[in-house]
Amino acid sequence: MSFLSFFARYKKFGIFLSVLSIIIISIIYNILNVKKPLPIYQPAMVSEELVDSSIQHQMKYHKIADFSLTNQNGEIVTQDTYKDKIYVADFFFTTCPTICPIMTDHMYQIQKEIINDDDIMLLSHSVTPKIDSVPQLKKYAIKKGVIDRKWNLVTGDKKDIYKLARKSYLAVKTDGNGDEYDMIHTENFMLIDKKRQIRGFYDGTNPEDIEQLLEDIETLKDES
Repeated sequence: MSFLSFFARYKKFGIFLSVLSIIIISIIYNILNVKKPLPIYQPAMVSEELVDSSIQHQMKYHKIADFSLTNQNGEIVTQDTYKDKIYVADFFFTTCPTICPIMTDHMYQIQKEIINDDDIMLLSHSVTPKIDSVPQLKKYAIKKGVIDRKWNLVTGDKKDIYKLARKSYLAVKTDGNGDEYDMIHTENFMLIDKKRQIRGFYDGTNPEDIEQLLEDIETLKDES
């Protein structure tokens, strides 16, 4: 049998195999590129130094607790302010000379990206509420370009903020000197879904993490 006759006999079969191979490759590519759902973080999944000892081993049902704090305009901010919202939370203080300015600049960048999206908000908690009075927060907000409808800077009772930080957001360390409710905030940004669940932790000083955070917000929007 000549090469040409062999090729002619199996030409249709070869075309079929080629088409089938393209289809299989396309299916595999689409499967690998499907967005995976974001994890739902539980206290047991987070470093123990960031979590109150009473919940360190909790493995399900974790949500952000109810809260009532005061923002840069002297307005009360509660969980209802963020009802049915996806939001990014962090902990800071206005006189912080190290990582806070970088974190706040990155929050400002996120604010720019979400400015026209009514489903997304930002929430920054002061870890030094005695220093960060309403006038101090307002001054800081103006300086940093905070848009009130998108971003609340909040202060309140130190015990309440401590409990939120350690029992809800799993985001701050104790200072280790035995003083009750003293906190060392971290660089963490937390992504919170519409069910008040933590869906991501990000280094608020790292531009690459901020890009990932923005991508994960889009993933959450597709989920909800």
